Amino acid sequence: MSSPTLSLNSPRLSVALPYLALVGGMVSLAVGTSFAKGLFPLVGAEGTAALRVGLSALVLIAIWRPWRFALTRADAGRVVLYGLVLGLMNLSFYMALRTIPLGLAIAIEFSGPLALALIHSRKLVHFALVGLAVAGLAMLLPIWSGVEGLDPVGVAYAAFAGLCWALYIVFGKRLSHMHAGQSVALGMSTAALVILPFGVSTAGVALLAPSVLLLGLGVALVSSALPYSLEMIALRHIPKRTFGVLLSVEPAIGAMAGMVLLHEQLSPLQWLAIGCIVAASIGAVLTAPRGQTQPLTEPGAPA
Repeated sequence: MSSPTLSLNSPRLSVALPYLALVGGMVSLAVGTSFAKGLFPLVGAEGTAALRVGLSALVLIAIWRPWRFALTRADAGRVVLYGLVLGLMNLSFYMALRTIPLGLAIAIEFSGPLALALIHSRKLVHFALVGLAVAGLAMLLPIWSGVEGLDPVGVAYAAFAGLCWALYIVFGKRLSHMHAGQSVALGMSTAALVILPFGVSTAGVALLAPSVLLLGLGVALVSSALPYSLEMIALRHIPKRTFGVLLSVEPAIGAMAGMVLLHEQLSPLQWLAIGCIVAASIGAVLTAPRGQTQPLTEPGAPA
């Protein structure tokens, strides 16, 4: 009697693997970001962001060796803009994590790419999706009975990270003609140069402590290199519309990671707010014109 186990060459397994890779990438990003908060007492949010982005840049440079590819002056300018917003996005997101839960920070940050996707909307369903997203964000305001108010500074940092995320997508598309490894390696390197002064001014030589560097490298690998690689594998085999729908659940995964790893407890209303933003994101992907089925976010983009 044959065993019901799947072989590595099973068609069913080959179909499932890209989806498992995508889920694994989102979980890896959430877990890595949760571990990053453990560095805050040692080097602060600024130092943690500098370690994560700086070490990620070194790993990407070692892998892709971007100097092998030609770079025009115009493309160099585009890379600077791309890296600038990438650096500010990471820095502001980690600053937000000092005072607000991980899942809520991701949900607020998601408003940036969601707004970008809906900015040219004209259909009634798109206005409904905007209303759903706004309702979700409104639920996070301290105007509801029994709701603990979020730190306004943390919310502002998360919202600014969302703006930078939207600009990251815009500037990233201008680099689509370049080799992907070259653009991401140079962009991350530029981002590191943006963040490093903030990290050094906050943490100083503590950034060079062997234990801190080792923890920082782990964060960089788990929250940058691994999820980026897994999501790129998934994007090659999953239709873009489906990819975008699945990627839209990232705020919920972040909330669950924060609950399990950081013991962050959310109120029922805050969970509902995350649900509204996720639903609006999924709706934006599903109602996009067929020629514009790209996901709201890009692989490896979020902090």
